[in-house]
Amino acid sequence: MKITVLDGYTLNPGDNAWDAVARLGSFTCHDRTPAALIVERARDAEIVLTNKTPLSAETLAQLPALKYIGVLATGYNVVDTAAAAARGIPVANVPAYGTDAVAEHVFALLLNHTRQVRLHSDLVKSGEWSRGPDWTFWKTPLVELAGQTIGIVGFGRIGRRVGEIAAAFRMNVLANATHESNPPAYPFQWANKDEIFTRSDVVTLHCPLTPENTGMVNRALLARMKPTALLINTSRGPLVNEADLAEALAEKQIAGAAIDVVSKEPIAPDNPLLKAPDITITPHLAWATLAARQRLMKVSGDNIAAFLAGQPINVVNAPAQARP
Repeated sequence: MKITVLDGYTLNPGDNAWDAVARLGSFTCHDRTPAALIVERARDAEIVLTNKTPLSAETLAQLPALKYIGVLATGYNVVDTAAAAARGIPVANVPAYGTDAVAEHVFALLLNHTRQVRLHSDLVKSGEWSRGPDWTFWKTPLVELAGQTIGIVGFGRIGRRVGEIAAAFRMNVLANATHESNPPAYPFQWANKDEIFTRSDVVTLHCPLTPENTGMVNRALLARMKPTALLINTSRGPLVNEADLAEALAEKQIAGAAIDVVSKEPIAPDNPLLKAPDITITPHLAWATLAARQRLMKVSGDNIAAFLAGQPINVVNAPAQARP
C-alpha cells in the first residue's frame, strides 16, 4: 500500500525514525503540506497520515484511492470523520501517548510560576546577587504547593495524571468531568465548574474542545477566581476567551496564566495575550518529549498494521465498511 505523510516534521524533526510506519508500505513523507498541495500529494495514496493538515469532505472527495486515515495526534478535528465514514474510510488516532509529557509540563508551568526559577536565575546572572547585602534574596513571593488547591477541568487520562502528581505534592485536588465515574485512588473531590474556579489556587484545563465549551473560560468564570490564582491551559486554545483573559491579567483579577495552546497556531502577532502581563506562553510543546513522540510513532504503526490485518484499532469514526 502507498502511505503518504502530509506533515511529518513535528513528529520526526530528525530524532524519531519512521521505521514503524515505513516498513508497512511504499512510504513518502512530507515535512509540511500547504493546502494547495494536499490533493496533489495524497491523490494516489491508500493510507494518508496527518497531524494538523486538514482533510475536509471536499478534499476527501478528490482522493479516490484513499482507504485509511491516520491522525498523528489524539485530537482528530482536522479530519471530516463523517465524510470519511460515509466512504468506508476508518480514521484512527493515537489516544494516550502524551499523558505523562503533558502532565509534567503542567507542573513545569506551575512551579515556574510559584518559584519564578528563570527570573531569579537571570537576576543572579545579571549581578544582583553579587551586589546584594544579604546571602539570599527573592523578588517575588515564594509559594509552596503543599496545601494549595488545584482544580482540574476534564478528568480523563491527562487530568487524572495531573491529579496524581498534585496529590504527591500534597495539594488538595478538585475535579470536574462530564461523567463522575471511576474515582482515582488518591484523595480528591468532585466539584462543578463554578466551584472549581471559585475555590482553586490553580485551575488547569484538560478537556476536549466541543461547540459547547468553546470560549467557556470567559470574563464571568475568570471573575470567580481568587486574585492569587493561576490559570493553566495545555489542552485546546479555544477553550479560553483570549481577550477576556488578557483583560483579567491586565486588571490583576488573577495572579497569572500559563498556557501551551492558543486559538490560532502559530500564535498570531495580534493575539492580545502577547501583551498581557503575568503570563507564560509555550509553543504547543507539552506533548513533544522524545519519549512521547516515540510512543506516538509506534502506535501509529500499530494502527496501520491492525488495519491491514482487517482488525482496525483506535478508530474514531464508524465507517460503513472498512476497506483494507
